[in-house]
Amino acid sequence: MKTIILCGGQGTRLKEETEFKPKPMVYVGGKPILWHIMKIYAHYGFNEFVLGLGYKADYIKDYFLNQKAFTSDFTLETKDHKTTFHLEKRKEIDNFTITFVDTGIDTLPGERILRCKEYIPEGEDFMVTYGDGVSDIPLDKVHEFHKKQDTIGTICGVHPRSKFGLVEVNGDHLVKGFVEKPVLKDWVNGGFMFFKNEFFDYLKEGELEHEALKRLITKDQLSLYKHEGFWYAIDTYKELEDLNNIWNSSSPPWKLWK
Repeated sequence: MKTIILCGGQGTRLKEETEFKPKPMVYVGGKPILWHIMKIYAHYGFNEFVLGLGYKADYIKDYFLNQKAFTSDFTLETKDHKTTFHLEKRKEIDNFTITFVDTGIDTLPGERILRCKEYIPEGEDFMVTYGDGVSDIPLDKVHEFHKKQDTIGTICGVHPRSKFGLVEVNGDHLVKGFVEKPVLKDWVNGGFMFFKNEFFDYLKEGELEHEALKRLITKDQLSLYKHEGFWYAIDTYKELEDLNNIWNSSSPPWKLWK
C-alpha cells in the first residue's frame, strides 16, 4: 500500500528555514523531517511513497537522487569523474520506493492528492500524510482499524498541545499556578490518514483536503482512530528547535526503527 506525502506547501510561518528549502526538508537530528516520516511508515512495512511536490521541488529530488553521496564515504577520481562509494561503512541503508510528482506550486492539498491518483493502483487502498509531523502511532493497528470500520476514510485523532500557558485559578479568583503549554483533551486530525480508492471521487480541483473529508462525513464514511501517544508537528522555528531537542534526548518517541 502506497503513502502520498504532501510536500508542496511553502511553510510561510517557518520562513527562517523555508526561504531556502521546502518545509519537509527542515532538519531534525541531521536528517530531513520527511526522512523521519518515511522511516516511521517503513518500520511497519509501508515503504512505497508518492511525494506530492510543489515549492522548491528540485531540492527534494536532489536530496534523494544524491542521497548515496550525502550519506556515504566515497572516492572521486576527478579526471574521469569515476566514483567509488564505500557502502560497507554505512550504518543503515534505506529501502524506499519513491515516485516524485510535480503537483504545482500553488496547488491546494486536496488537488495535490488528486494529481497523485495515476500512481495509486486502481481499487487499492492508500495512505496520506503531511510532510511536517512525526508520531509513535502504531500504523499497523490503524490499518486493521480502518479495515474493520470499512469506511472510505480513517483519520488519526491526536491531542493538540496548547500554544499558550494556562492559568489555574480557585473560587476566590486567586491564581494558584501556571501550566506551560499543556496537552489538551480535544482531538485534532494528526495527519496520518487511510483511504479506500473511492476517496478520489470526493476530491475536487482547487480545494483543501478538508472539503473532501466533510463530504465523507455527510455519508458517514469517515472514522477516527484515537491515538493517546506522542505526536508533534512543526509550524514555527521554535517547534523545530523543540523537536530537535526531543531527538537529542535519550529516546525520541517516534524513532520506532533500529
